[in-house]
Amino acid sequence: MSNVSHARSDLSGHPDASEMRARYDRVMGGRDVALVDAPVFLVGLYCAVSPWVLHFTGNQPALVTHNLVMGIAIAVLALGFTVMPERMYGLSWAMCAIGAWIIVSTWVVGNSPDAGIVINNIIVGGLTVLLGMVCAGAAARTRST
Repeated sequence: MSNVSHARSDLSGHPDASEMRARYDRVMGGRDVALVDAPVFLVGLYCAVSPWVLHFTGNQPALVTHNLVMGIAIAVLALGFTVMPERMYGLSWAMCAIGAWIIVSTWVVGNSPDAGIVINNIIVGGLTVLLGMVCAGAAARTRST
């Protein structure tokens, strides 16, 4: 066995130390809102399944399809935020627009929706706007540093 006790415990003398430090900062720099990725994904999943949870599949078929598509779109954005945060956080404002559309679409797409559907879409849309603003704020803060 070789004796490695003489080896240093830090890498400060390594010739590539500054490059490794810079790469680590680039990779970890965009992860300020890593805790927001999961709630965004959950909001998207709930939006997609909400027609079946609230049982408005029979009387609002257009809203069923709409909520399913919008929920999948939000979940895909959340997956993108997780996989490629440095590229995807620029789309945080798109998530805000999707949330605003979910709120308004209740009356645009729906046909005389009842109070449960209206409240559901207002809450889901509001959460989407709020989480999108948190992601957008973190992306702006990361770019400014």
